[in-house]
Amino acid sequence: MTMTLEEATRRAGTRRQLADDVKELLVDRLSLDVDPAAIGDDQPLFGRGLELDSIDTLELAMAVEDVFGVTITDDDTHSLLSLNRLAAHIEAARS
Repeated sequence: MTMTLEEATRRAGTRRQLADDVKELLVDRLSLDVDPAAIGDDQPLFGRGLELDSIDTLELAMAVEDVFGVTITDDDTHSLLSLNRLAAHIEAARS
């Protein structure tokens, strides 16, 4: 199946908005002292990235379920490695 330029542009805009929404969610729900726009799409959420910890993981999983209606299970923890992976998980679960 081939996508038209218009469809690709619409899809990219939707994905960009989702990534921005996830950044806002991270900052708001986890009370991070960072500008959401400063969070890189491929920035790790843990370790040298945003330095989230295990409690943040739980809070983030609950926030994603509250806001986006998407559950993150133990099998989905790979989706928490970066903002892009989390956005892709949400996008796939909503499709």
